[in-house]
Amino acid sequence: MEVLVDWEAEDGAGEEAAAVGVAVAEDSLPAAVDSAGVAPAADGDMKPKEFIDKLDDNRVTAAIAAAEARSSGEIRVFVSNEKPPDALVAAEAQFVKLGMIQTRERNGVLIFFAPKTQQFAIIGDKGIHEKCGQDFWQQIASEITAHLKAGEFTEAVVDAVNHIGEVLSKHFPRSPDDRNELPNQVARD
Repeated sequence: MEVLVDWEAEDGAGEEAAAVGVAVAEDSLPAAVDSAGVAPAADGDMKPKEFIDKLDDNRVTAAIAAAEARSSGEIRVFVSNEKPPDALVAAEAQFVKLGMIQTRERNGVLIFFAPKTQQFAIIGDKGIHEKCGQDFWQQIASEITAHLKAGEFTEAVVDAVNHIGEVLSKHFPRSPDDRNELPNQVARD
């Protein structure tokens, strides 16, 4: 599952985004649906440095740890300091680079932010996408966008992590032999 959102676009532009199926090999990138949606920024001119400076990494890391304590799922947040020409492609590359395709139950989720292009992408691996479907990811993207529009950068990430954690705990409850497979810290380039 993949969702790409541009939080700088004009009001309402994201309402008409269409979902397009993407075939992905089971042993490579996450399988799912690719949907490009767009949504406006808070003032149409959000500065990337403002996002980067206001994001509270400690709160995000704590939210990830709390979400993962209830589930075998893995959540990562990545903030790019680059200006990728295609944030979804960059997110897919980070998903692989961060080792997220190697989780035991294929239930990793990456929330990728590219502030310099005012885009973010959410990638959920095969296991979680099969359980929750495209509507769930669109809902998460809408929630993130609403916070970003309000300038609530940390809340955008923390609320998304909490919501994803709830779904992971429902479909992938923590087992006695579960271990934290990936770091919880916010990753950056």
